[in-house]
Amino acid sequence: MKRTFEEAISNRRSYYHINSDSPVEDDEIIRITHEAVRHVPSAFNSQSTRIVLLLGEHHSKLWEIVKDTLKKMLPEELFLNTRTKIDGSFASGYGTVLFFEDTSVVTQFIQTYPLYSSNFKTWAQHTSAMHQFTIWTMLEDLGFGASLQHYNPLIDNEVKHTWNLPDEWELIAQMPFGMPLSAPSEKTYNPLEERVKVFQ
Repeated sequence: MKRTFEEAISNRRSYYHINSDSPVEDDEIIRITHEAVRHVPSAFNSQSTRIVLLLGEHHSKLWEIVKDTLKKMLPEELFLNTRTKIDGSFASGYGTVLFFEDTSVVTQFIQTYPLYSSNFKTWAQHTSAMHQFTIWTMLEDLGFGASLQHYNPLIDNEVKHTWNLPDEWELIAQMPFGMPLSAPSEKTYNPLEERVKVFQ
């Protein structure tokens, strides 16, 4: 399902009804993840983004962690609705991409370039966002549907413990993906004249 870059951008959407089938071998998912991490830009070439790709039982384990965490925090009736949403939209997928920023790298650049010290945390968020968009678009181009979730910081400690990740890695977002079971919802657009100004 290869598209032009413009087509890939315009076709990227949020899919909330997915299953655990895959149109490609795992090696292809790993390959596009490596390509994104290698080529997506970062401020001062800091390369602070860290990716954890969870497939198979590791994907399932993540969403069990999410449910176990929320069960302790939510009233029973509210949790039942949340569990249904997670099981039908995220845990039902093929895999999950976890996006982290390595705070030790950010701290190093703050110390090395004090003139820009107040900007590096913001720039790290920019870097993460570019990785999220790139991997999301590349997954969709393979035939997957994906969405972006934010159960951090609630699950951070358990995630780091389960996969033995460094304390310095800050969890930014989770991206469950799988084969789409239905079309995405209709998307509305605000007038471009209100969002873009052109001077020529």
